Amino acid sequence: MLARHADPIVAIATAPGRGAVGIVRVSGKAIGGYVEQWLGRQLNAREAHYLPFPDAQGQAIDHGLALYFPGPHSYTGEDVLELQAHGGPVVLQLLVARCLELARTALPRLRLAEPGEFTERAFLNNKIDLAQAEAIADLIDASTEAAARSAGRSLSGAFSKEIHSLRDALIHLRMLVEATLDFPEEEIDFLKKADAAGQLEKLQTALAAVMQRAQQGALLREGIKVVIAGQPNAGKSSLLNALAGAELAIVTPIAGTTRDKVQQTIQIEGVPVHVIDTAGLRESDDEVEKIGIERAWQEIAAADAVLFLHDLTRVGDADYAAADVAIARELDDRLHEQVPVIDVFNKTDAALGEPVLPLEAGQDAIQLSARTGEGLAALRRRLLDLAGWQSAPEGVYIARARHLAALREVDAHLMEAAAQIHADAPALDLLAEELRLGQTALNTITGEFTSDDLLGVIFSSFCIGK
Repeated sequence: MLARHADPIVAIATAPGRGAVGIVRVSGKAIGGYVEQWLGRQLNAREAHYLPFPDAQGQAIDHGLALYFPGPHSYTGEDVLELQAHGGPVVLQLLVARCLELARTALPRLRLAEPGEFTERAFLNNKIDLAQAEAIADLIDASTEAAARSAGRSLSGAFSKEIHSLRDALIHLRMLVEATLDFPEEEIDFLKKADAAGQLEKLQTALAAVMQRAQQGALLREGIKVVIAGQPNAGKSSLLNALAGAELAIVTPIAGTTRDKVQQTIQIEGVPVHVIDTAGLRESDDEVEKIGIERAWQEIAAADAVLFLHDLTRVGDADYAAADVAIARELDDRLHEQVPVIDVFNKTDAALGEPVLPLEAGQDAIQLSARTGEGLAALRRRLLDLAGWQSAPEGVYIARARHLAALREVDAHLMEAAAQIHADAPALDLLAEELRLGQTALNTITGEFTSDDLLGVIFSSFCIGK
C-alpha cells in the first residue's frame, strides 16, 4: 500500500443534488474514538442510532441515523462510520466540513477521499478482488436490466470464480512441468504419464467458454455504436425515431434538415445500441451543412456498424443511384474492413408495386418502413447478429475490454504451449514459460498481479464517495 492509504478519509457517498436521504461516509483504522468525540456517545456495531449531528457550538446540523462498522467487517475492511442525513447538498457539505474540523489535530489527518478510494481500499484489504471492484462501477453505470444483472453476478464473484478455476488448472499443469525440469534424472515420461496434452486441451476448452461469456458481458457493458448514413431525405431521422420509439429528430421533406448528429441509446434484448442519426451525405455549398456532413463522416469512421439507408421510391432515378454508388465507394475507403455496412431500403409503404432492389444490394439487404414499423424487427435482429450477441444465458457476467485482452493473451500463450507439447522434441523450459506467462495474464484480471498504474486508471473512473 501507498502512504496515503493509511489516512482516514471522508466523502459524500450519495449522488450530487437534492434527495430524501444523503450519506456521508468515513473510513479509517481505529476511528472509534473520533466517532465518540463527535457524537458524544459510543455506537453499537452495525446498529442504526437516531441522534443529532452537532456542529462546533453543539447545535444540531441535522438529525439522522449513524451506523458504525468496526473493521474488518465493513465495506472497506477498515472502521467505517456512515451518517444518513437529509439529502440537501448544503447539509451534507456541513457534515463533511465538521468531520474534517474535528480531525484536524488527529494523526494521521482525516482528508477528503479521492474518486473510488473506498472501493480501492476494499480491494487492497482483500474484501473484493479487482474484477468485483470493477463490477461495482459497472452496476452503477448499467444502462439496461440485463447489464445490471450481469454486473451483479460479477460482483457476487461469478466471473472471479471462473478465473480462479482456470488459474488453479494452469498452476497444476505448471507444477508438473516444472517438477520434471527440476528432476530430470527421474526420467519421468511427463507428456504421457501426466497427460499434459489432455490437461492442456481441457484448459483451452474451459478458457474458450469463459471468453465467450466474457464477450457477451462486454457487449452488455459497452453496447454497439450504429450510425445511420445516406443521402438527404432517405428517412434517416425517421428511422432513428422509429428505433427509439420517440420523436427525437426533426423530420421534414426539406433536404438537409439534419445538420448535426442526433444520438439515442436503445436496448435490444438488453444490449445497449447507441444509434446516431447524421446529416445527409451530398455535395453542398452551405457552410453549415458542410460542417454537418464532415461530422457525419467522423461518426461513420468510429462506428461499429453502419446502416446505409436508401430510398425505395428513388432507386430507379439515375442521379440518385449514382450518388448512392459514390457514397458506397467512400464508405469502402473510410471504414475498416471489419466494420459491417448494412444496406437498408426504406419507404416500403410508399414504393409503387413490388420494390425492385439494385443488383448490388444482395440478399442481405433489409427492406423496411420507418413510418409503419414494417421490417424493424428484422433490422434489430441483424444488429444483434453482427454484434455477436446470443440469447443471454443466466451465466453471463459483465466484463471489460481489458478482461477480454487478458483472456486473449492467455489463449495465445496456451496455443504456444500446445505447440510445444505436440512437437517432436518438446522444449519443456519453453512450455513452462508459456504457462507462467498465461498465469500472469490471468492474474491481472482479479488483481493478484496488477501494476499501480492500472489501479490508478481503474479507480479514477469511480465517483467520489464510492
